[in-house]
Amino acid sequence: MKKLLIICVAIAFLLLPMTSPTQAANVANGAKIFNANCSACHLGGNNVIIPSKTLKKEALEKYGMNSLEAIMTQVTKGKNAMPSFRSRLNPAQVEDVATYVLQQSEQGW
Repeated sequence: MKKLLIICVAIAFLLLPMTSPTQAANVANGAKIFNANCSACHLGGNNVIIPSKTLKKEALEKYGMNSLEAIMTQVTKGKNAMPSFRSRLNPAQVEDVATYVLQQSEQGW
């Protein structure tokens, strides 16, 4: 019985790093955060300031923004016309909204 417990714990530790960031984030919360903070400029995945830099899959890929890390950095630090949300969102909220954006881009907004 003790060996079985040790094996189960070992397997759990081996599988833990395989958990994707998408699973760790709360997509429903990301949608709420997006609607409250991002939708004024990015409604439907568009961009009212720079129309070519949308949140759609093709644009994210074109501009090297098609990863959770890249989107989180953009939201946290801001860039060009986009303001930083560092003072408005905590790291978990940034991860949630970045995960939501990636999911929506994959689904075609």
